[in-house]
This record gives sequence, structure tokens and C-alpha cells, in this order.
Amino acid sequence: MTKDSKKHGSAKDVVSQKVQEFKDTFKSEGEHLVKTVFPQKIIELEEIHKSLSLSKLSEVHSDLNIPVPEAIHLDNGNDEPATKKRKHDHSVQGTEVLALPNGPCPINKKLCDISEQLKPYIRDLIDHSNTIKMWISFLIPKIEDGNNFGVSIQEETLGEARQVESEAATYLDQISRYFISRGKLVSKVAKYPHLDDYRQSVRELDEKEYFSLRLTSAELRNHYASLHDLIMKNFEKILKPRNANAEALY
Repeated sequence: MTKDSKKHGSAKDVVSQKVQEFKDTFKSEGEHLVKTVFPQKIIELEEIHKSLSLSKLSEVHSDLNIPVPEAIHLDNGNDEPATKKRKHDHSVQGTEVLALPNGPCPINKKLCDISEQLKPYIRDLIDHSNTIKMWISFLIPKIEDGNNFGVSIQEETLGEARQVESEAATYLDQISRYFISRGKLVSKVAKYPHLDDYRQSVRELDEKEYFSLRLTSAELRNHYASLHDLIMKNFEKILKPRNANAEALY
């Protein structure tokens, strides 16, 4: 064997060893998540969900800091100005907003705080479900004929982890869409400050977002709980699918 071939073989062994260490890391992290992290997340999210009581819906409103300006009285006398046509046009054109008289319109701090509280849990669930996916993928044995019941359990659990990861990603999108929608409604309030309907629409949107965040906390908890329950019930079959007895999944 030449010196170059030995060097090439040594480099190949190093790469193979690093790849194996990468796989082993996922295997150890997967078990740690299921046995230690998931139960803790379930408890924490349950506490958050309990704190977001429906009785607090009326407390989530915030002042827009946009005053209602004084009404403009039209002069209906005989002295008609040069812009005669404009005087008789009573259509609502809205107010040109250059600046708000009382300063900036504040964000709904209560809802923002709840969002900031939940976002780390959403990111963690996405990351954890991805780790579970890789963990199970590396445990799937090579394809063979027969005795594949344990493999089918692995694949079903893998599909559940994929679904959880996909649904968790939508929760972040829901939060950003709320702020975009609220900003558009607040701009309407600024342009049409006399219309109470726009002000009420902001209040309704805030209540809807509070309920949505409450539901998100429950869904995050449920995802952790369902994944933990499914994996723990079939833990031995997931670790050693070929040695698993052909029995029901649940």
C-alpha cells in the first residue's frame, strides 16, 4: 500500500468516525429529550395555560392613544367660498395622518408579553421534534423481508414528529400576522378617528389574539404530551424494532 493510499484511508476513517459521533449524539439527545425534557415542558406549559384564563379577556385591551378630534362645523351661510363644489361634497375622505397628536400608538403590551413568553417554547418544540425525527431515523434498521412490525412503529412515530414540527412552525407565523393585522387596523383608527367601528375592531382583534395564544399554549403542551406518550409506550420497539414482538401499537 502506497503512502497516498494510506493517507486517503486514514482521512476516510476520520470522516466515518465523525459521522458516527454525529449519529450517536442524536441518539443520546433523543432519549434525554423524551425522558427528561418533555415531561418538564408539559408541566411548564400547563402552568402557562392555566394562567391564561378566559376570565381575563376583558383585561387585554390597551389604549390606542389616538384622540377623537373636535368636529368640524361647516358654514352653510350664503357666502360661498371659491371651492364651491368641495363644500357640498359630504363624503368621508379621512384624515391625512402626518403625526399623531399624543405621540406614538403603543403596542398591546399584555399580548406582546404573552407572545414573548410562548415563542421560546415554540422554537424549542420545532427543534426538539426535529431531533426526535433524526433520532428515530438513525434507529431504523436496514430494509429486510419480514419482522417489520417494529419498523412500522418507528415510521408512525417519525410521521407524528414531522407533523408536530410542521404545525409548530405555523404558530410563529400566526403571531407575526396578528401584529400586521393590528397595525393596519390602528392606521384606520388614525385616519378615521371618529369611527368607533375601527376602534372596536382593534379590541375584538386583541381578544381574538389572547384566545389564540391561550390555544397555542394548550397545543404546545398537547404536542409534547402526545409525542412523549407515544414514544414511551413503544420505547423498546423504537430502540430495537427487530426484536419487538408483533403486538398492537397501543
